[in-house]
Amino acid sequence: MSDARQTDLLRASASQDHMSLQEALVLCDELPCVDINTMMGRWHGSEISTHHPMDGLLEACGWYGKEFIDSDHVHPLLFTDRQGRLFALDPQRLPLSIGLKWRFLRNKLGRQVLLMARFLLQTSQAKARVRMVEYRGKVSATMIYDNLPICDTFRLIDHDTLLGIMDYKGMEQPFFFKLHRDR
Repeated sequence: MSDARQTDLLRASASQDHMSLQEALVLCDELPCVDINTMMGRWHGSEISTHHPMDGLLEACGWYGKEFIDSDHVHPLLFTDRQGRLFALDPQRLPLSIGLKWRFLRNKLGRQVLLMARFLLQTSQAKARVRMVEYRGKVSATMIYDNLPICDTFRLIDHDTLLGIMDYKGMEQPFFFKLHRDR
């Protein structure tokens, strides 16, 4: 298969919002690595459903994406309020276990609960950093949460789109998402 044909197939696969875990892992393995400089800036996120326990949770709560200020200062969780203004949440303060168990929070109720608790969860401090880390045999830009056993590794779909793979210690499978560069 030609390189151009393989690139076209990868991009078509990466455009999907639903795929099997195996398809997502193959995509992760086939896409090129990302360098830290590519990460800088603000990115809008979207989930890729792979039947992960977190599927639907972030988007239901109004997840916007991530912001990479520099290699030591990253806002890993940006959300929007009812007026569309962005705010950063401290991931350590989020009761993720509740969101995983209570599937009914994956609708407008989940967003309302998050917005009511916003001032308890919000932070102005960066809560992650980015480093080059090996994941599945490739060294790529990886966001490391400051206070949680979570790493988000990134692969390049195109210059303005990344595949994100969240590896959370204790979860059986990674959570997949895409980041789209803000302009």
